[in-house]
Amino acid sequence: MTLQSARGRAAALAALITVGTVCAGDAVARSFPFGPKTRSVNDLGNQFVPFHAHLWDLLHGRADGGLLLNWQSGYGTSFLPDLGTYLTSPYSVLVGLFPRDEIDLAVYVITLLKMATAAAAMTWLLFCLHRGGGEGGRWWMAAVLGGSYALCGWSVVEASYNPMWMDGLVAFPLLCLAGEWARTGRRPLIGPLIVAVAWIANFYTAYMATIGAALVLAVRLLLADTDVRERTRALGRATRTVLLGIALAGPVLIPVFLGSRHAYPGWTKQFAPAGWADVFARTLPATYSFFTPALFLGSGALLLACTLAFNGAVPRRERQVWTGLAVAVALSLQWAPTHLVWHAFATPNGSPYRQTFVFAGILVIAAWVCLSYDWPGRRALLGGGAVMTVTALGGATSELVTVWTFPLFAAGFAAVVGGLVLARRGRYAVVAALLLSGALVGQAAATTAYSDRMRLGRLDDYPAWGEPHSERAAAVAKADGWPRYRTDPGRDQLTGNDPVLVGGQGGSYYSSHTPDVYTRTLAALGAGWTSNGRSVQSLDNPVTDAIFAVGARVRTAPGAHPAVIRADRTPPLMTVRPPGAEPRYDWNPFRNQERLLGSPVYSAPAGGSCPVGSEVFLWAPNYTGRARLGDSPWVTLRGGQPKRRAALTSLGTVNSPGEKVGYSKDPHRTTLGCLDRARLTAAVDRLKRTGAVSVKVTDSGVRAELPPGTEGTAVLAAPRIAGWSCNGKPAGSYLGLVAVPLNGSSTTVDCTFRPPGLKAGSALGAAGLLGLVLLALLPRLLKRSKRTPGAPETTGITSNSQLQQAH
Repeated sequence: MTLQSARGRAAALAALITVGTVCAGDAVARSFPFGPKTRSVNDLGNQFVPFHAHLWDLLHGRADGGLLLNWQSGYGTSFLPDLGTYLTSPYSVLVGLFPRDEIDLAVYVITLLKMATAAAAMTWLLFCLHRGGGEGGRWWMAAVLGGSYALCGWSVVEASYNPMWMDGLVAFPLLCLAGEWARTGRRPLIGPLIVAVAWIANFYTAYMATIGAALVLAVRLLLADTDVRERTRALGRATRTVLLGIALAGPVLIPVFLGSRHAYPGWTKQFAPAGWADVFARTLPATYSFFTPALFLGSGALLLACTLAFNGAVPRRERQVWTGLAVAVALSLQWAPTHLVWHAFATPNGSPYRQTFVFAGILVIAAWVCLSYDWPGRRALLGGGAVMTVTALGGATSELVTVWTFPLFAAGFAAVVGGLVLARRGRYAVVAALLLSGALVGQAAATTAYSDRMRLGRLDDYPAWGEPHSERAAAVAKADGWPRYRTDPGRDQLTGNDPVLVGGQGGSYYSSHTPDVYTRTLAALGAGWTSNGRSVQSLDNPVTDAIFAVGARVRTAPGAHPAVIRADRTPPLMTVRPPGAEPRYDWNPFRNQERLLGSPVYSAPAGGSCPVGSEVFLWAPNYTGRARLGDSPWVTLRGGQPKRRAALTSLGTVNSPGEKVGYSKDPHRTTLGCLDRARLTAAVDRLKRTGAVSVKVTDSGVRAELPPGTEGTAVLAAPRIAGWSCNGKPAGSYLGLVAVPLNGSSTTVDCTFRPPGLKAGSALGAAGLLGLVLLALLPRLLKRSKRTPGAPETTGITSNSQLQQAH
């Protein structure tokens, strides 16, 4: 078998092992798509599935908005940062090949493909790092190690429901390959393209993967039999590769970075290292925790990595350097300064061990170095086995260990040792391969199944697309009147991103880039939130519906079909406020709504009750409990800032004098508002009469025509996020919404949106592209400069080896 053939077979086998194992684990857990239990937990169901649904709509021309502006979420928000964070993986476009109501299956298949690609890429890398392992029938072991990397605990426990992280799993071996090409002076054009694709796919994990690849390259240069000058040149080529690649990714990276800067701050945390007993326990199968490093790698890869230091077939210096790198990276997971370096100098809101996949990759490389010289002998296996045993015993006291952990560990360990012994003796190669691959498949499938079940018990979960989604989507589509008015899919949410999942143009929005100005504006108006303000909920209130031109709203009662509630009158998207000083928000959402509406519509309850015929609204942002008006049905509120905030809530209409509000427990501080519907109708009529006579909405802006001679302030029913300009100038703000001052001389308001950083990112991308073109032309320029007049053509650089040296 040739090296090329062995490498291809091994990569394909690694991908097959990975996909089969994950599917087997999900099937055992009866998780989607192999059973009734949803896999859409946390951000998978709340962000990734809805955003992929929006991408499906974009690909099929059905979305409201385009690549720059998303009109469906948050009453109009920047889309390029979300695109660059959640959807720029090369695999994401495959979602368009699936039916829209199979969006959950599409995301699952994409996740499997990413894992399979990571396994194949790591396998390919192993052959490039040391080709000796492809000889002597060891090619299949490269496949097992590649599968071990793709099936590491970080992958199957954490990244499986954060699909964007899987791009980092793919990026690490590819960036290591780019480092190898830089070291040897090969493929100077492909390397930067790989860096660019990795950073565009997911810059966060690509950053970590780049650090890991740099460490691997440093070890390779340290072990290389070259002088300091050549090592320096190699580092220069590697630096050039990374800088060019990042520059090429600039049109996405800079808008994403600035989108994060303009986002609501969310959580702030300090890093606290996990206990070492828990760290050791996470190397074992069937353990689960969100705040400890998921170090499981399978007994085969872990034993070989532990065996490296004792394998006399490997040169001593190589053993020491690779072992030292693995130990150093392991310690860096637990030390606060290096933790910050790994995470771009900011402790993440969720799991503090997101760089664990890099450690898994380095251990797999160490295992391959051990194996590539020869199968480990008795002394090496005894030493490596002792290290593994001590590690397992160190985790025995951890509460993370389950009844399945040590039986799986013992069975896998025995199978791996038996397989390695048989392989070294050159007998029963098929049996050895089955033992080693079977140990990985069994342990990883069990870990996958265990994690599937644990996530459902510990994290919020969301149902896969089903009848409730279809019914709500149909109701929204039937009521849709955009851009004459917005249709909100409802306060009773399926996810935090229902507008892009089931349709409409609502107020709910959940993203890492939820704008600070949007969260604060909606909070001032009485909106609720979760995720510390990053997930803003739709506000079911007739006053805010008038402010944001919501003309239809879906309401869903338990056990009932969705009902569409239509407003009698709806102002246009652009309205006008009379001349005068801009008001300011205070703590009271009733007064804030009136200020933004431009008319008083609420009254305070007299003697604890509202007038007959008025609608009673309760403001109790920190209350968790139930409330009701008189004998009306109970309404549930879930508050508790900063994590959760209960929304301004309607308790119904007063039907008889003296009806008061009751509570299931002491609400401490509450505020009531009595809405006068007649006043609201008059206010809406005034906004319609003075507002735009026509509104045209595009994928990147709005153009409105106002009545002749209009003065005051034109207000667009969209949050004034960074990037808006109107009539050639930066847009103003009116209580958090896009605003344009009017002087009566112009009747046209033309507002456009360009995400902050798009211009600078495009310039950086163009510079990167120019650098890549110059790099491609450099060999020809050098060849032409060395020619002399009248000299034969063959006097220049002609051979491939010389061209590589010229690079």
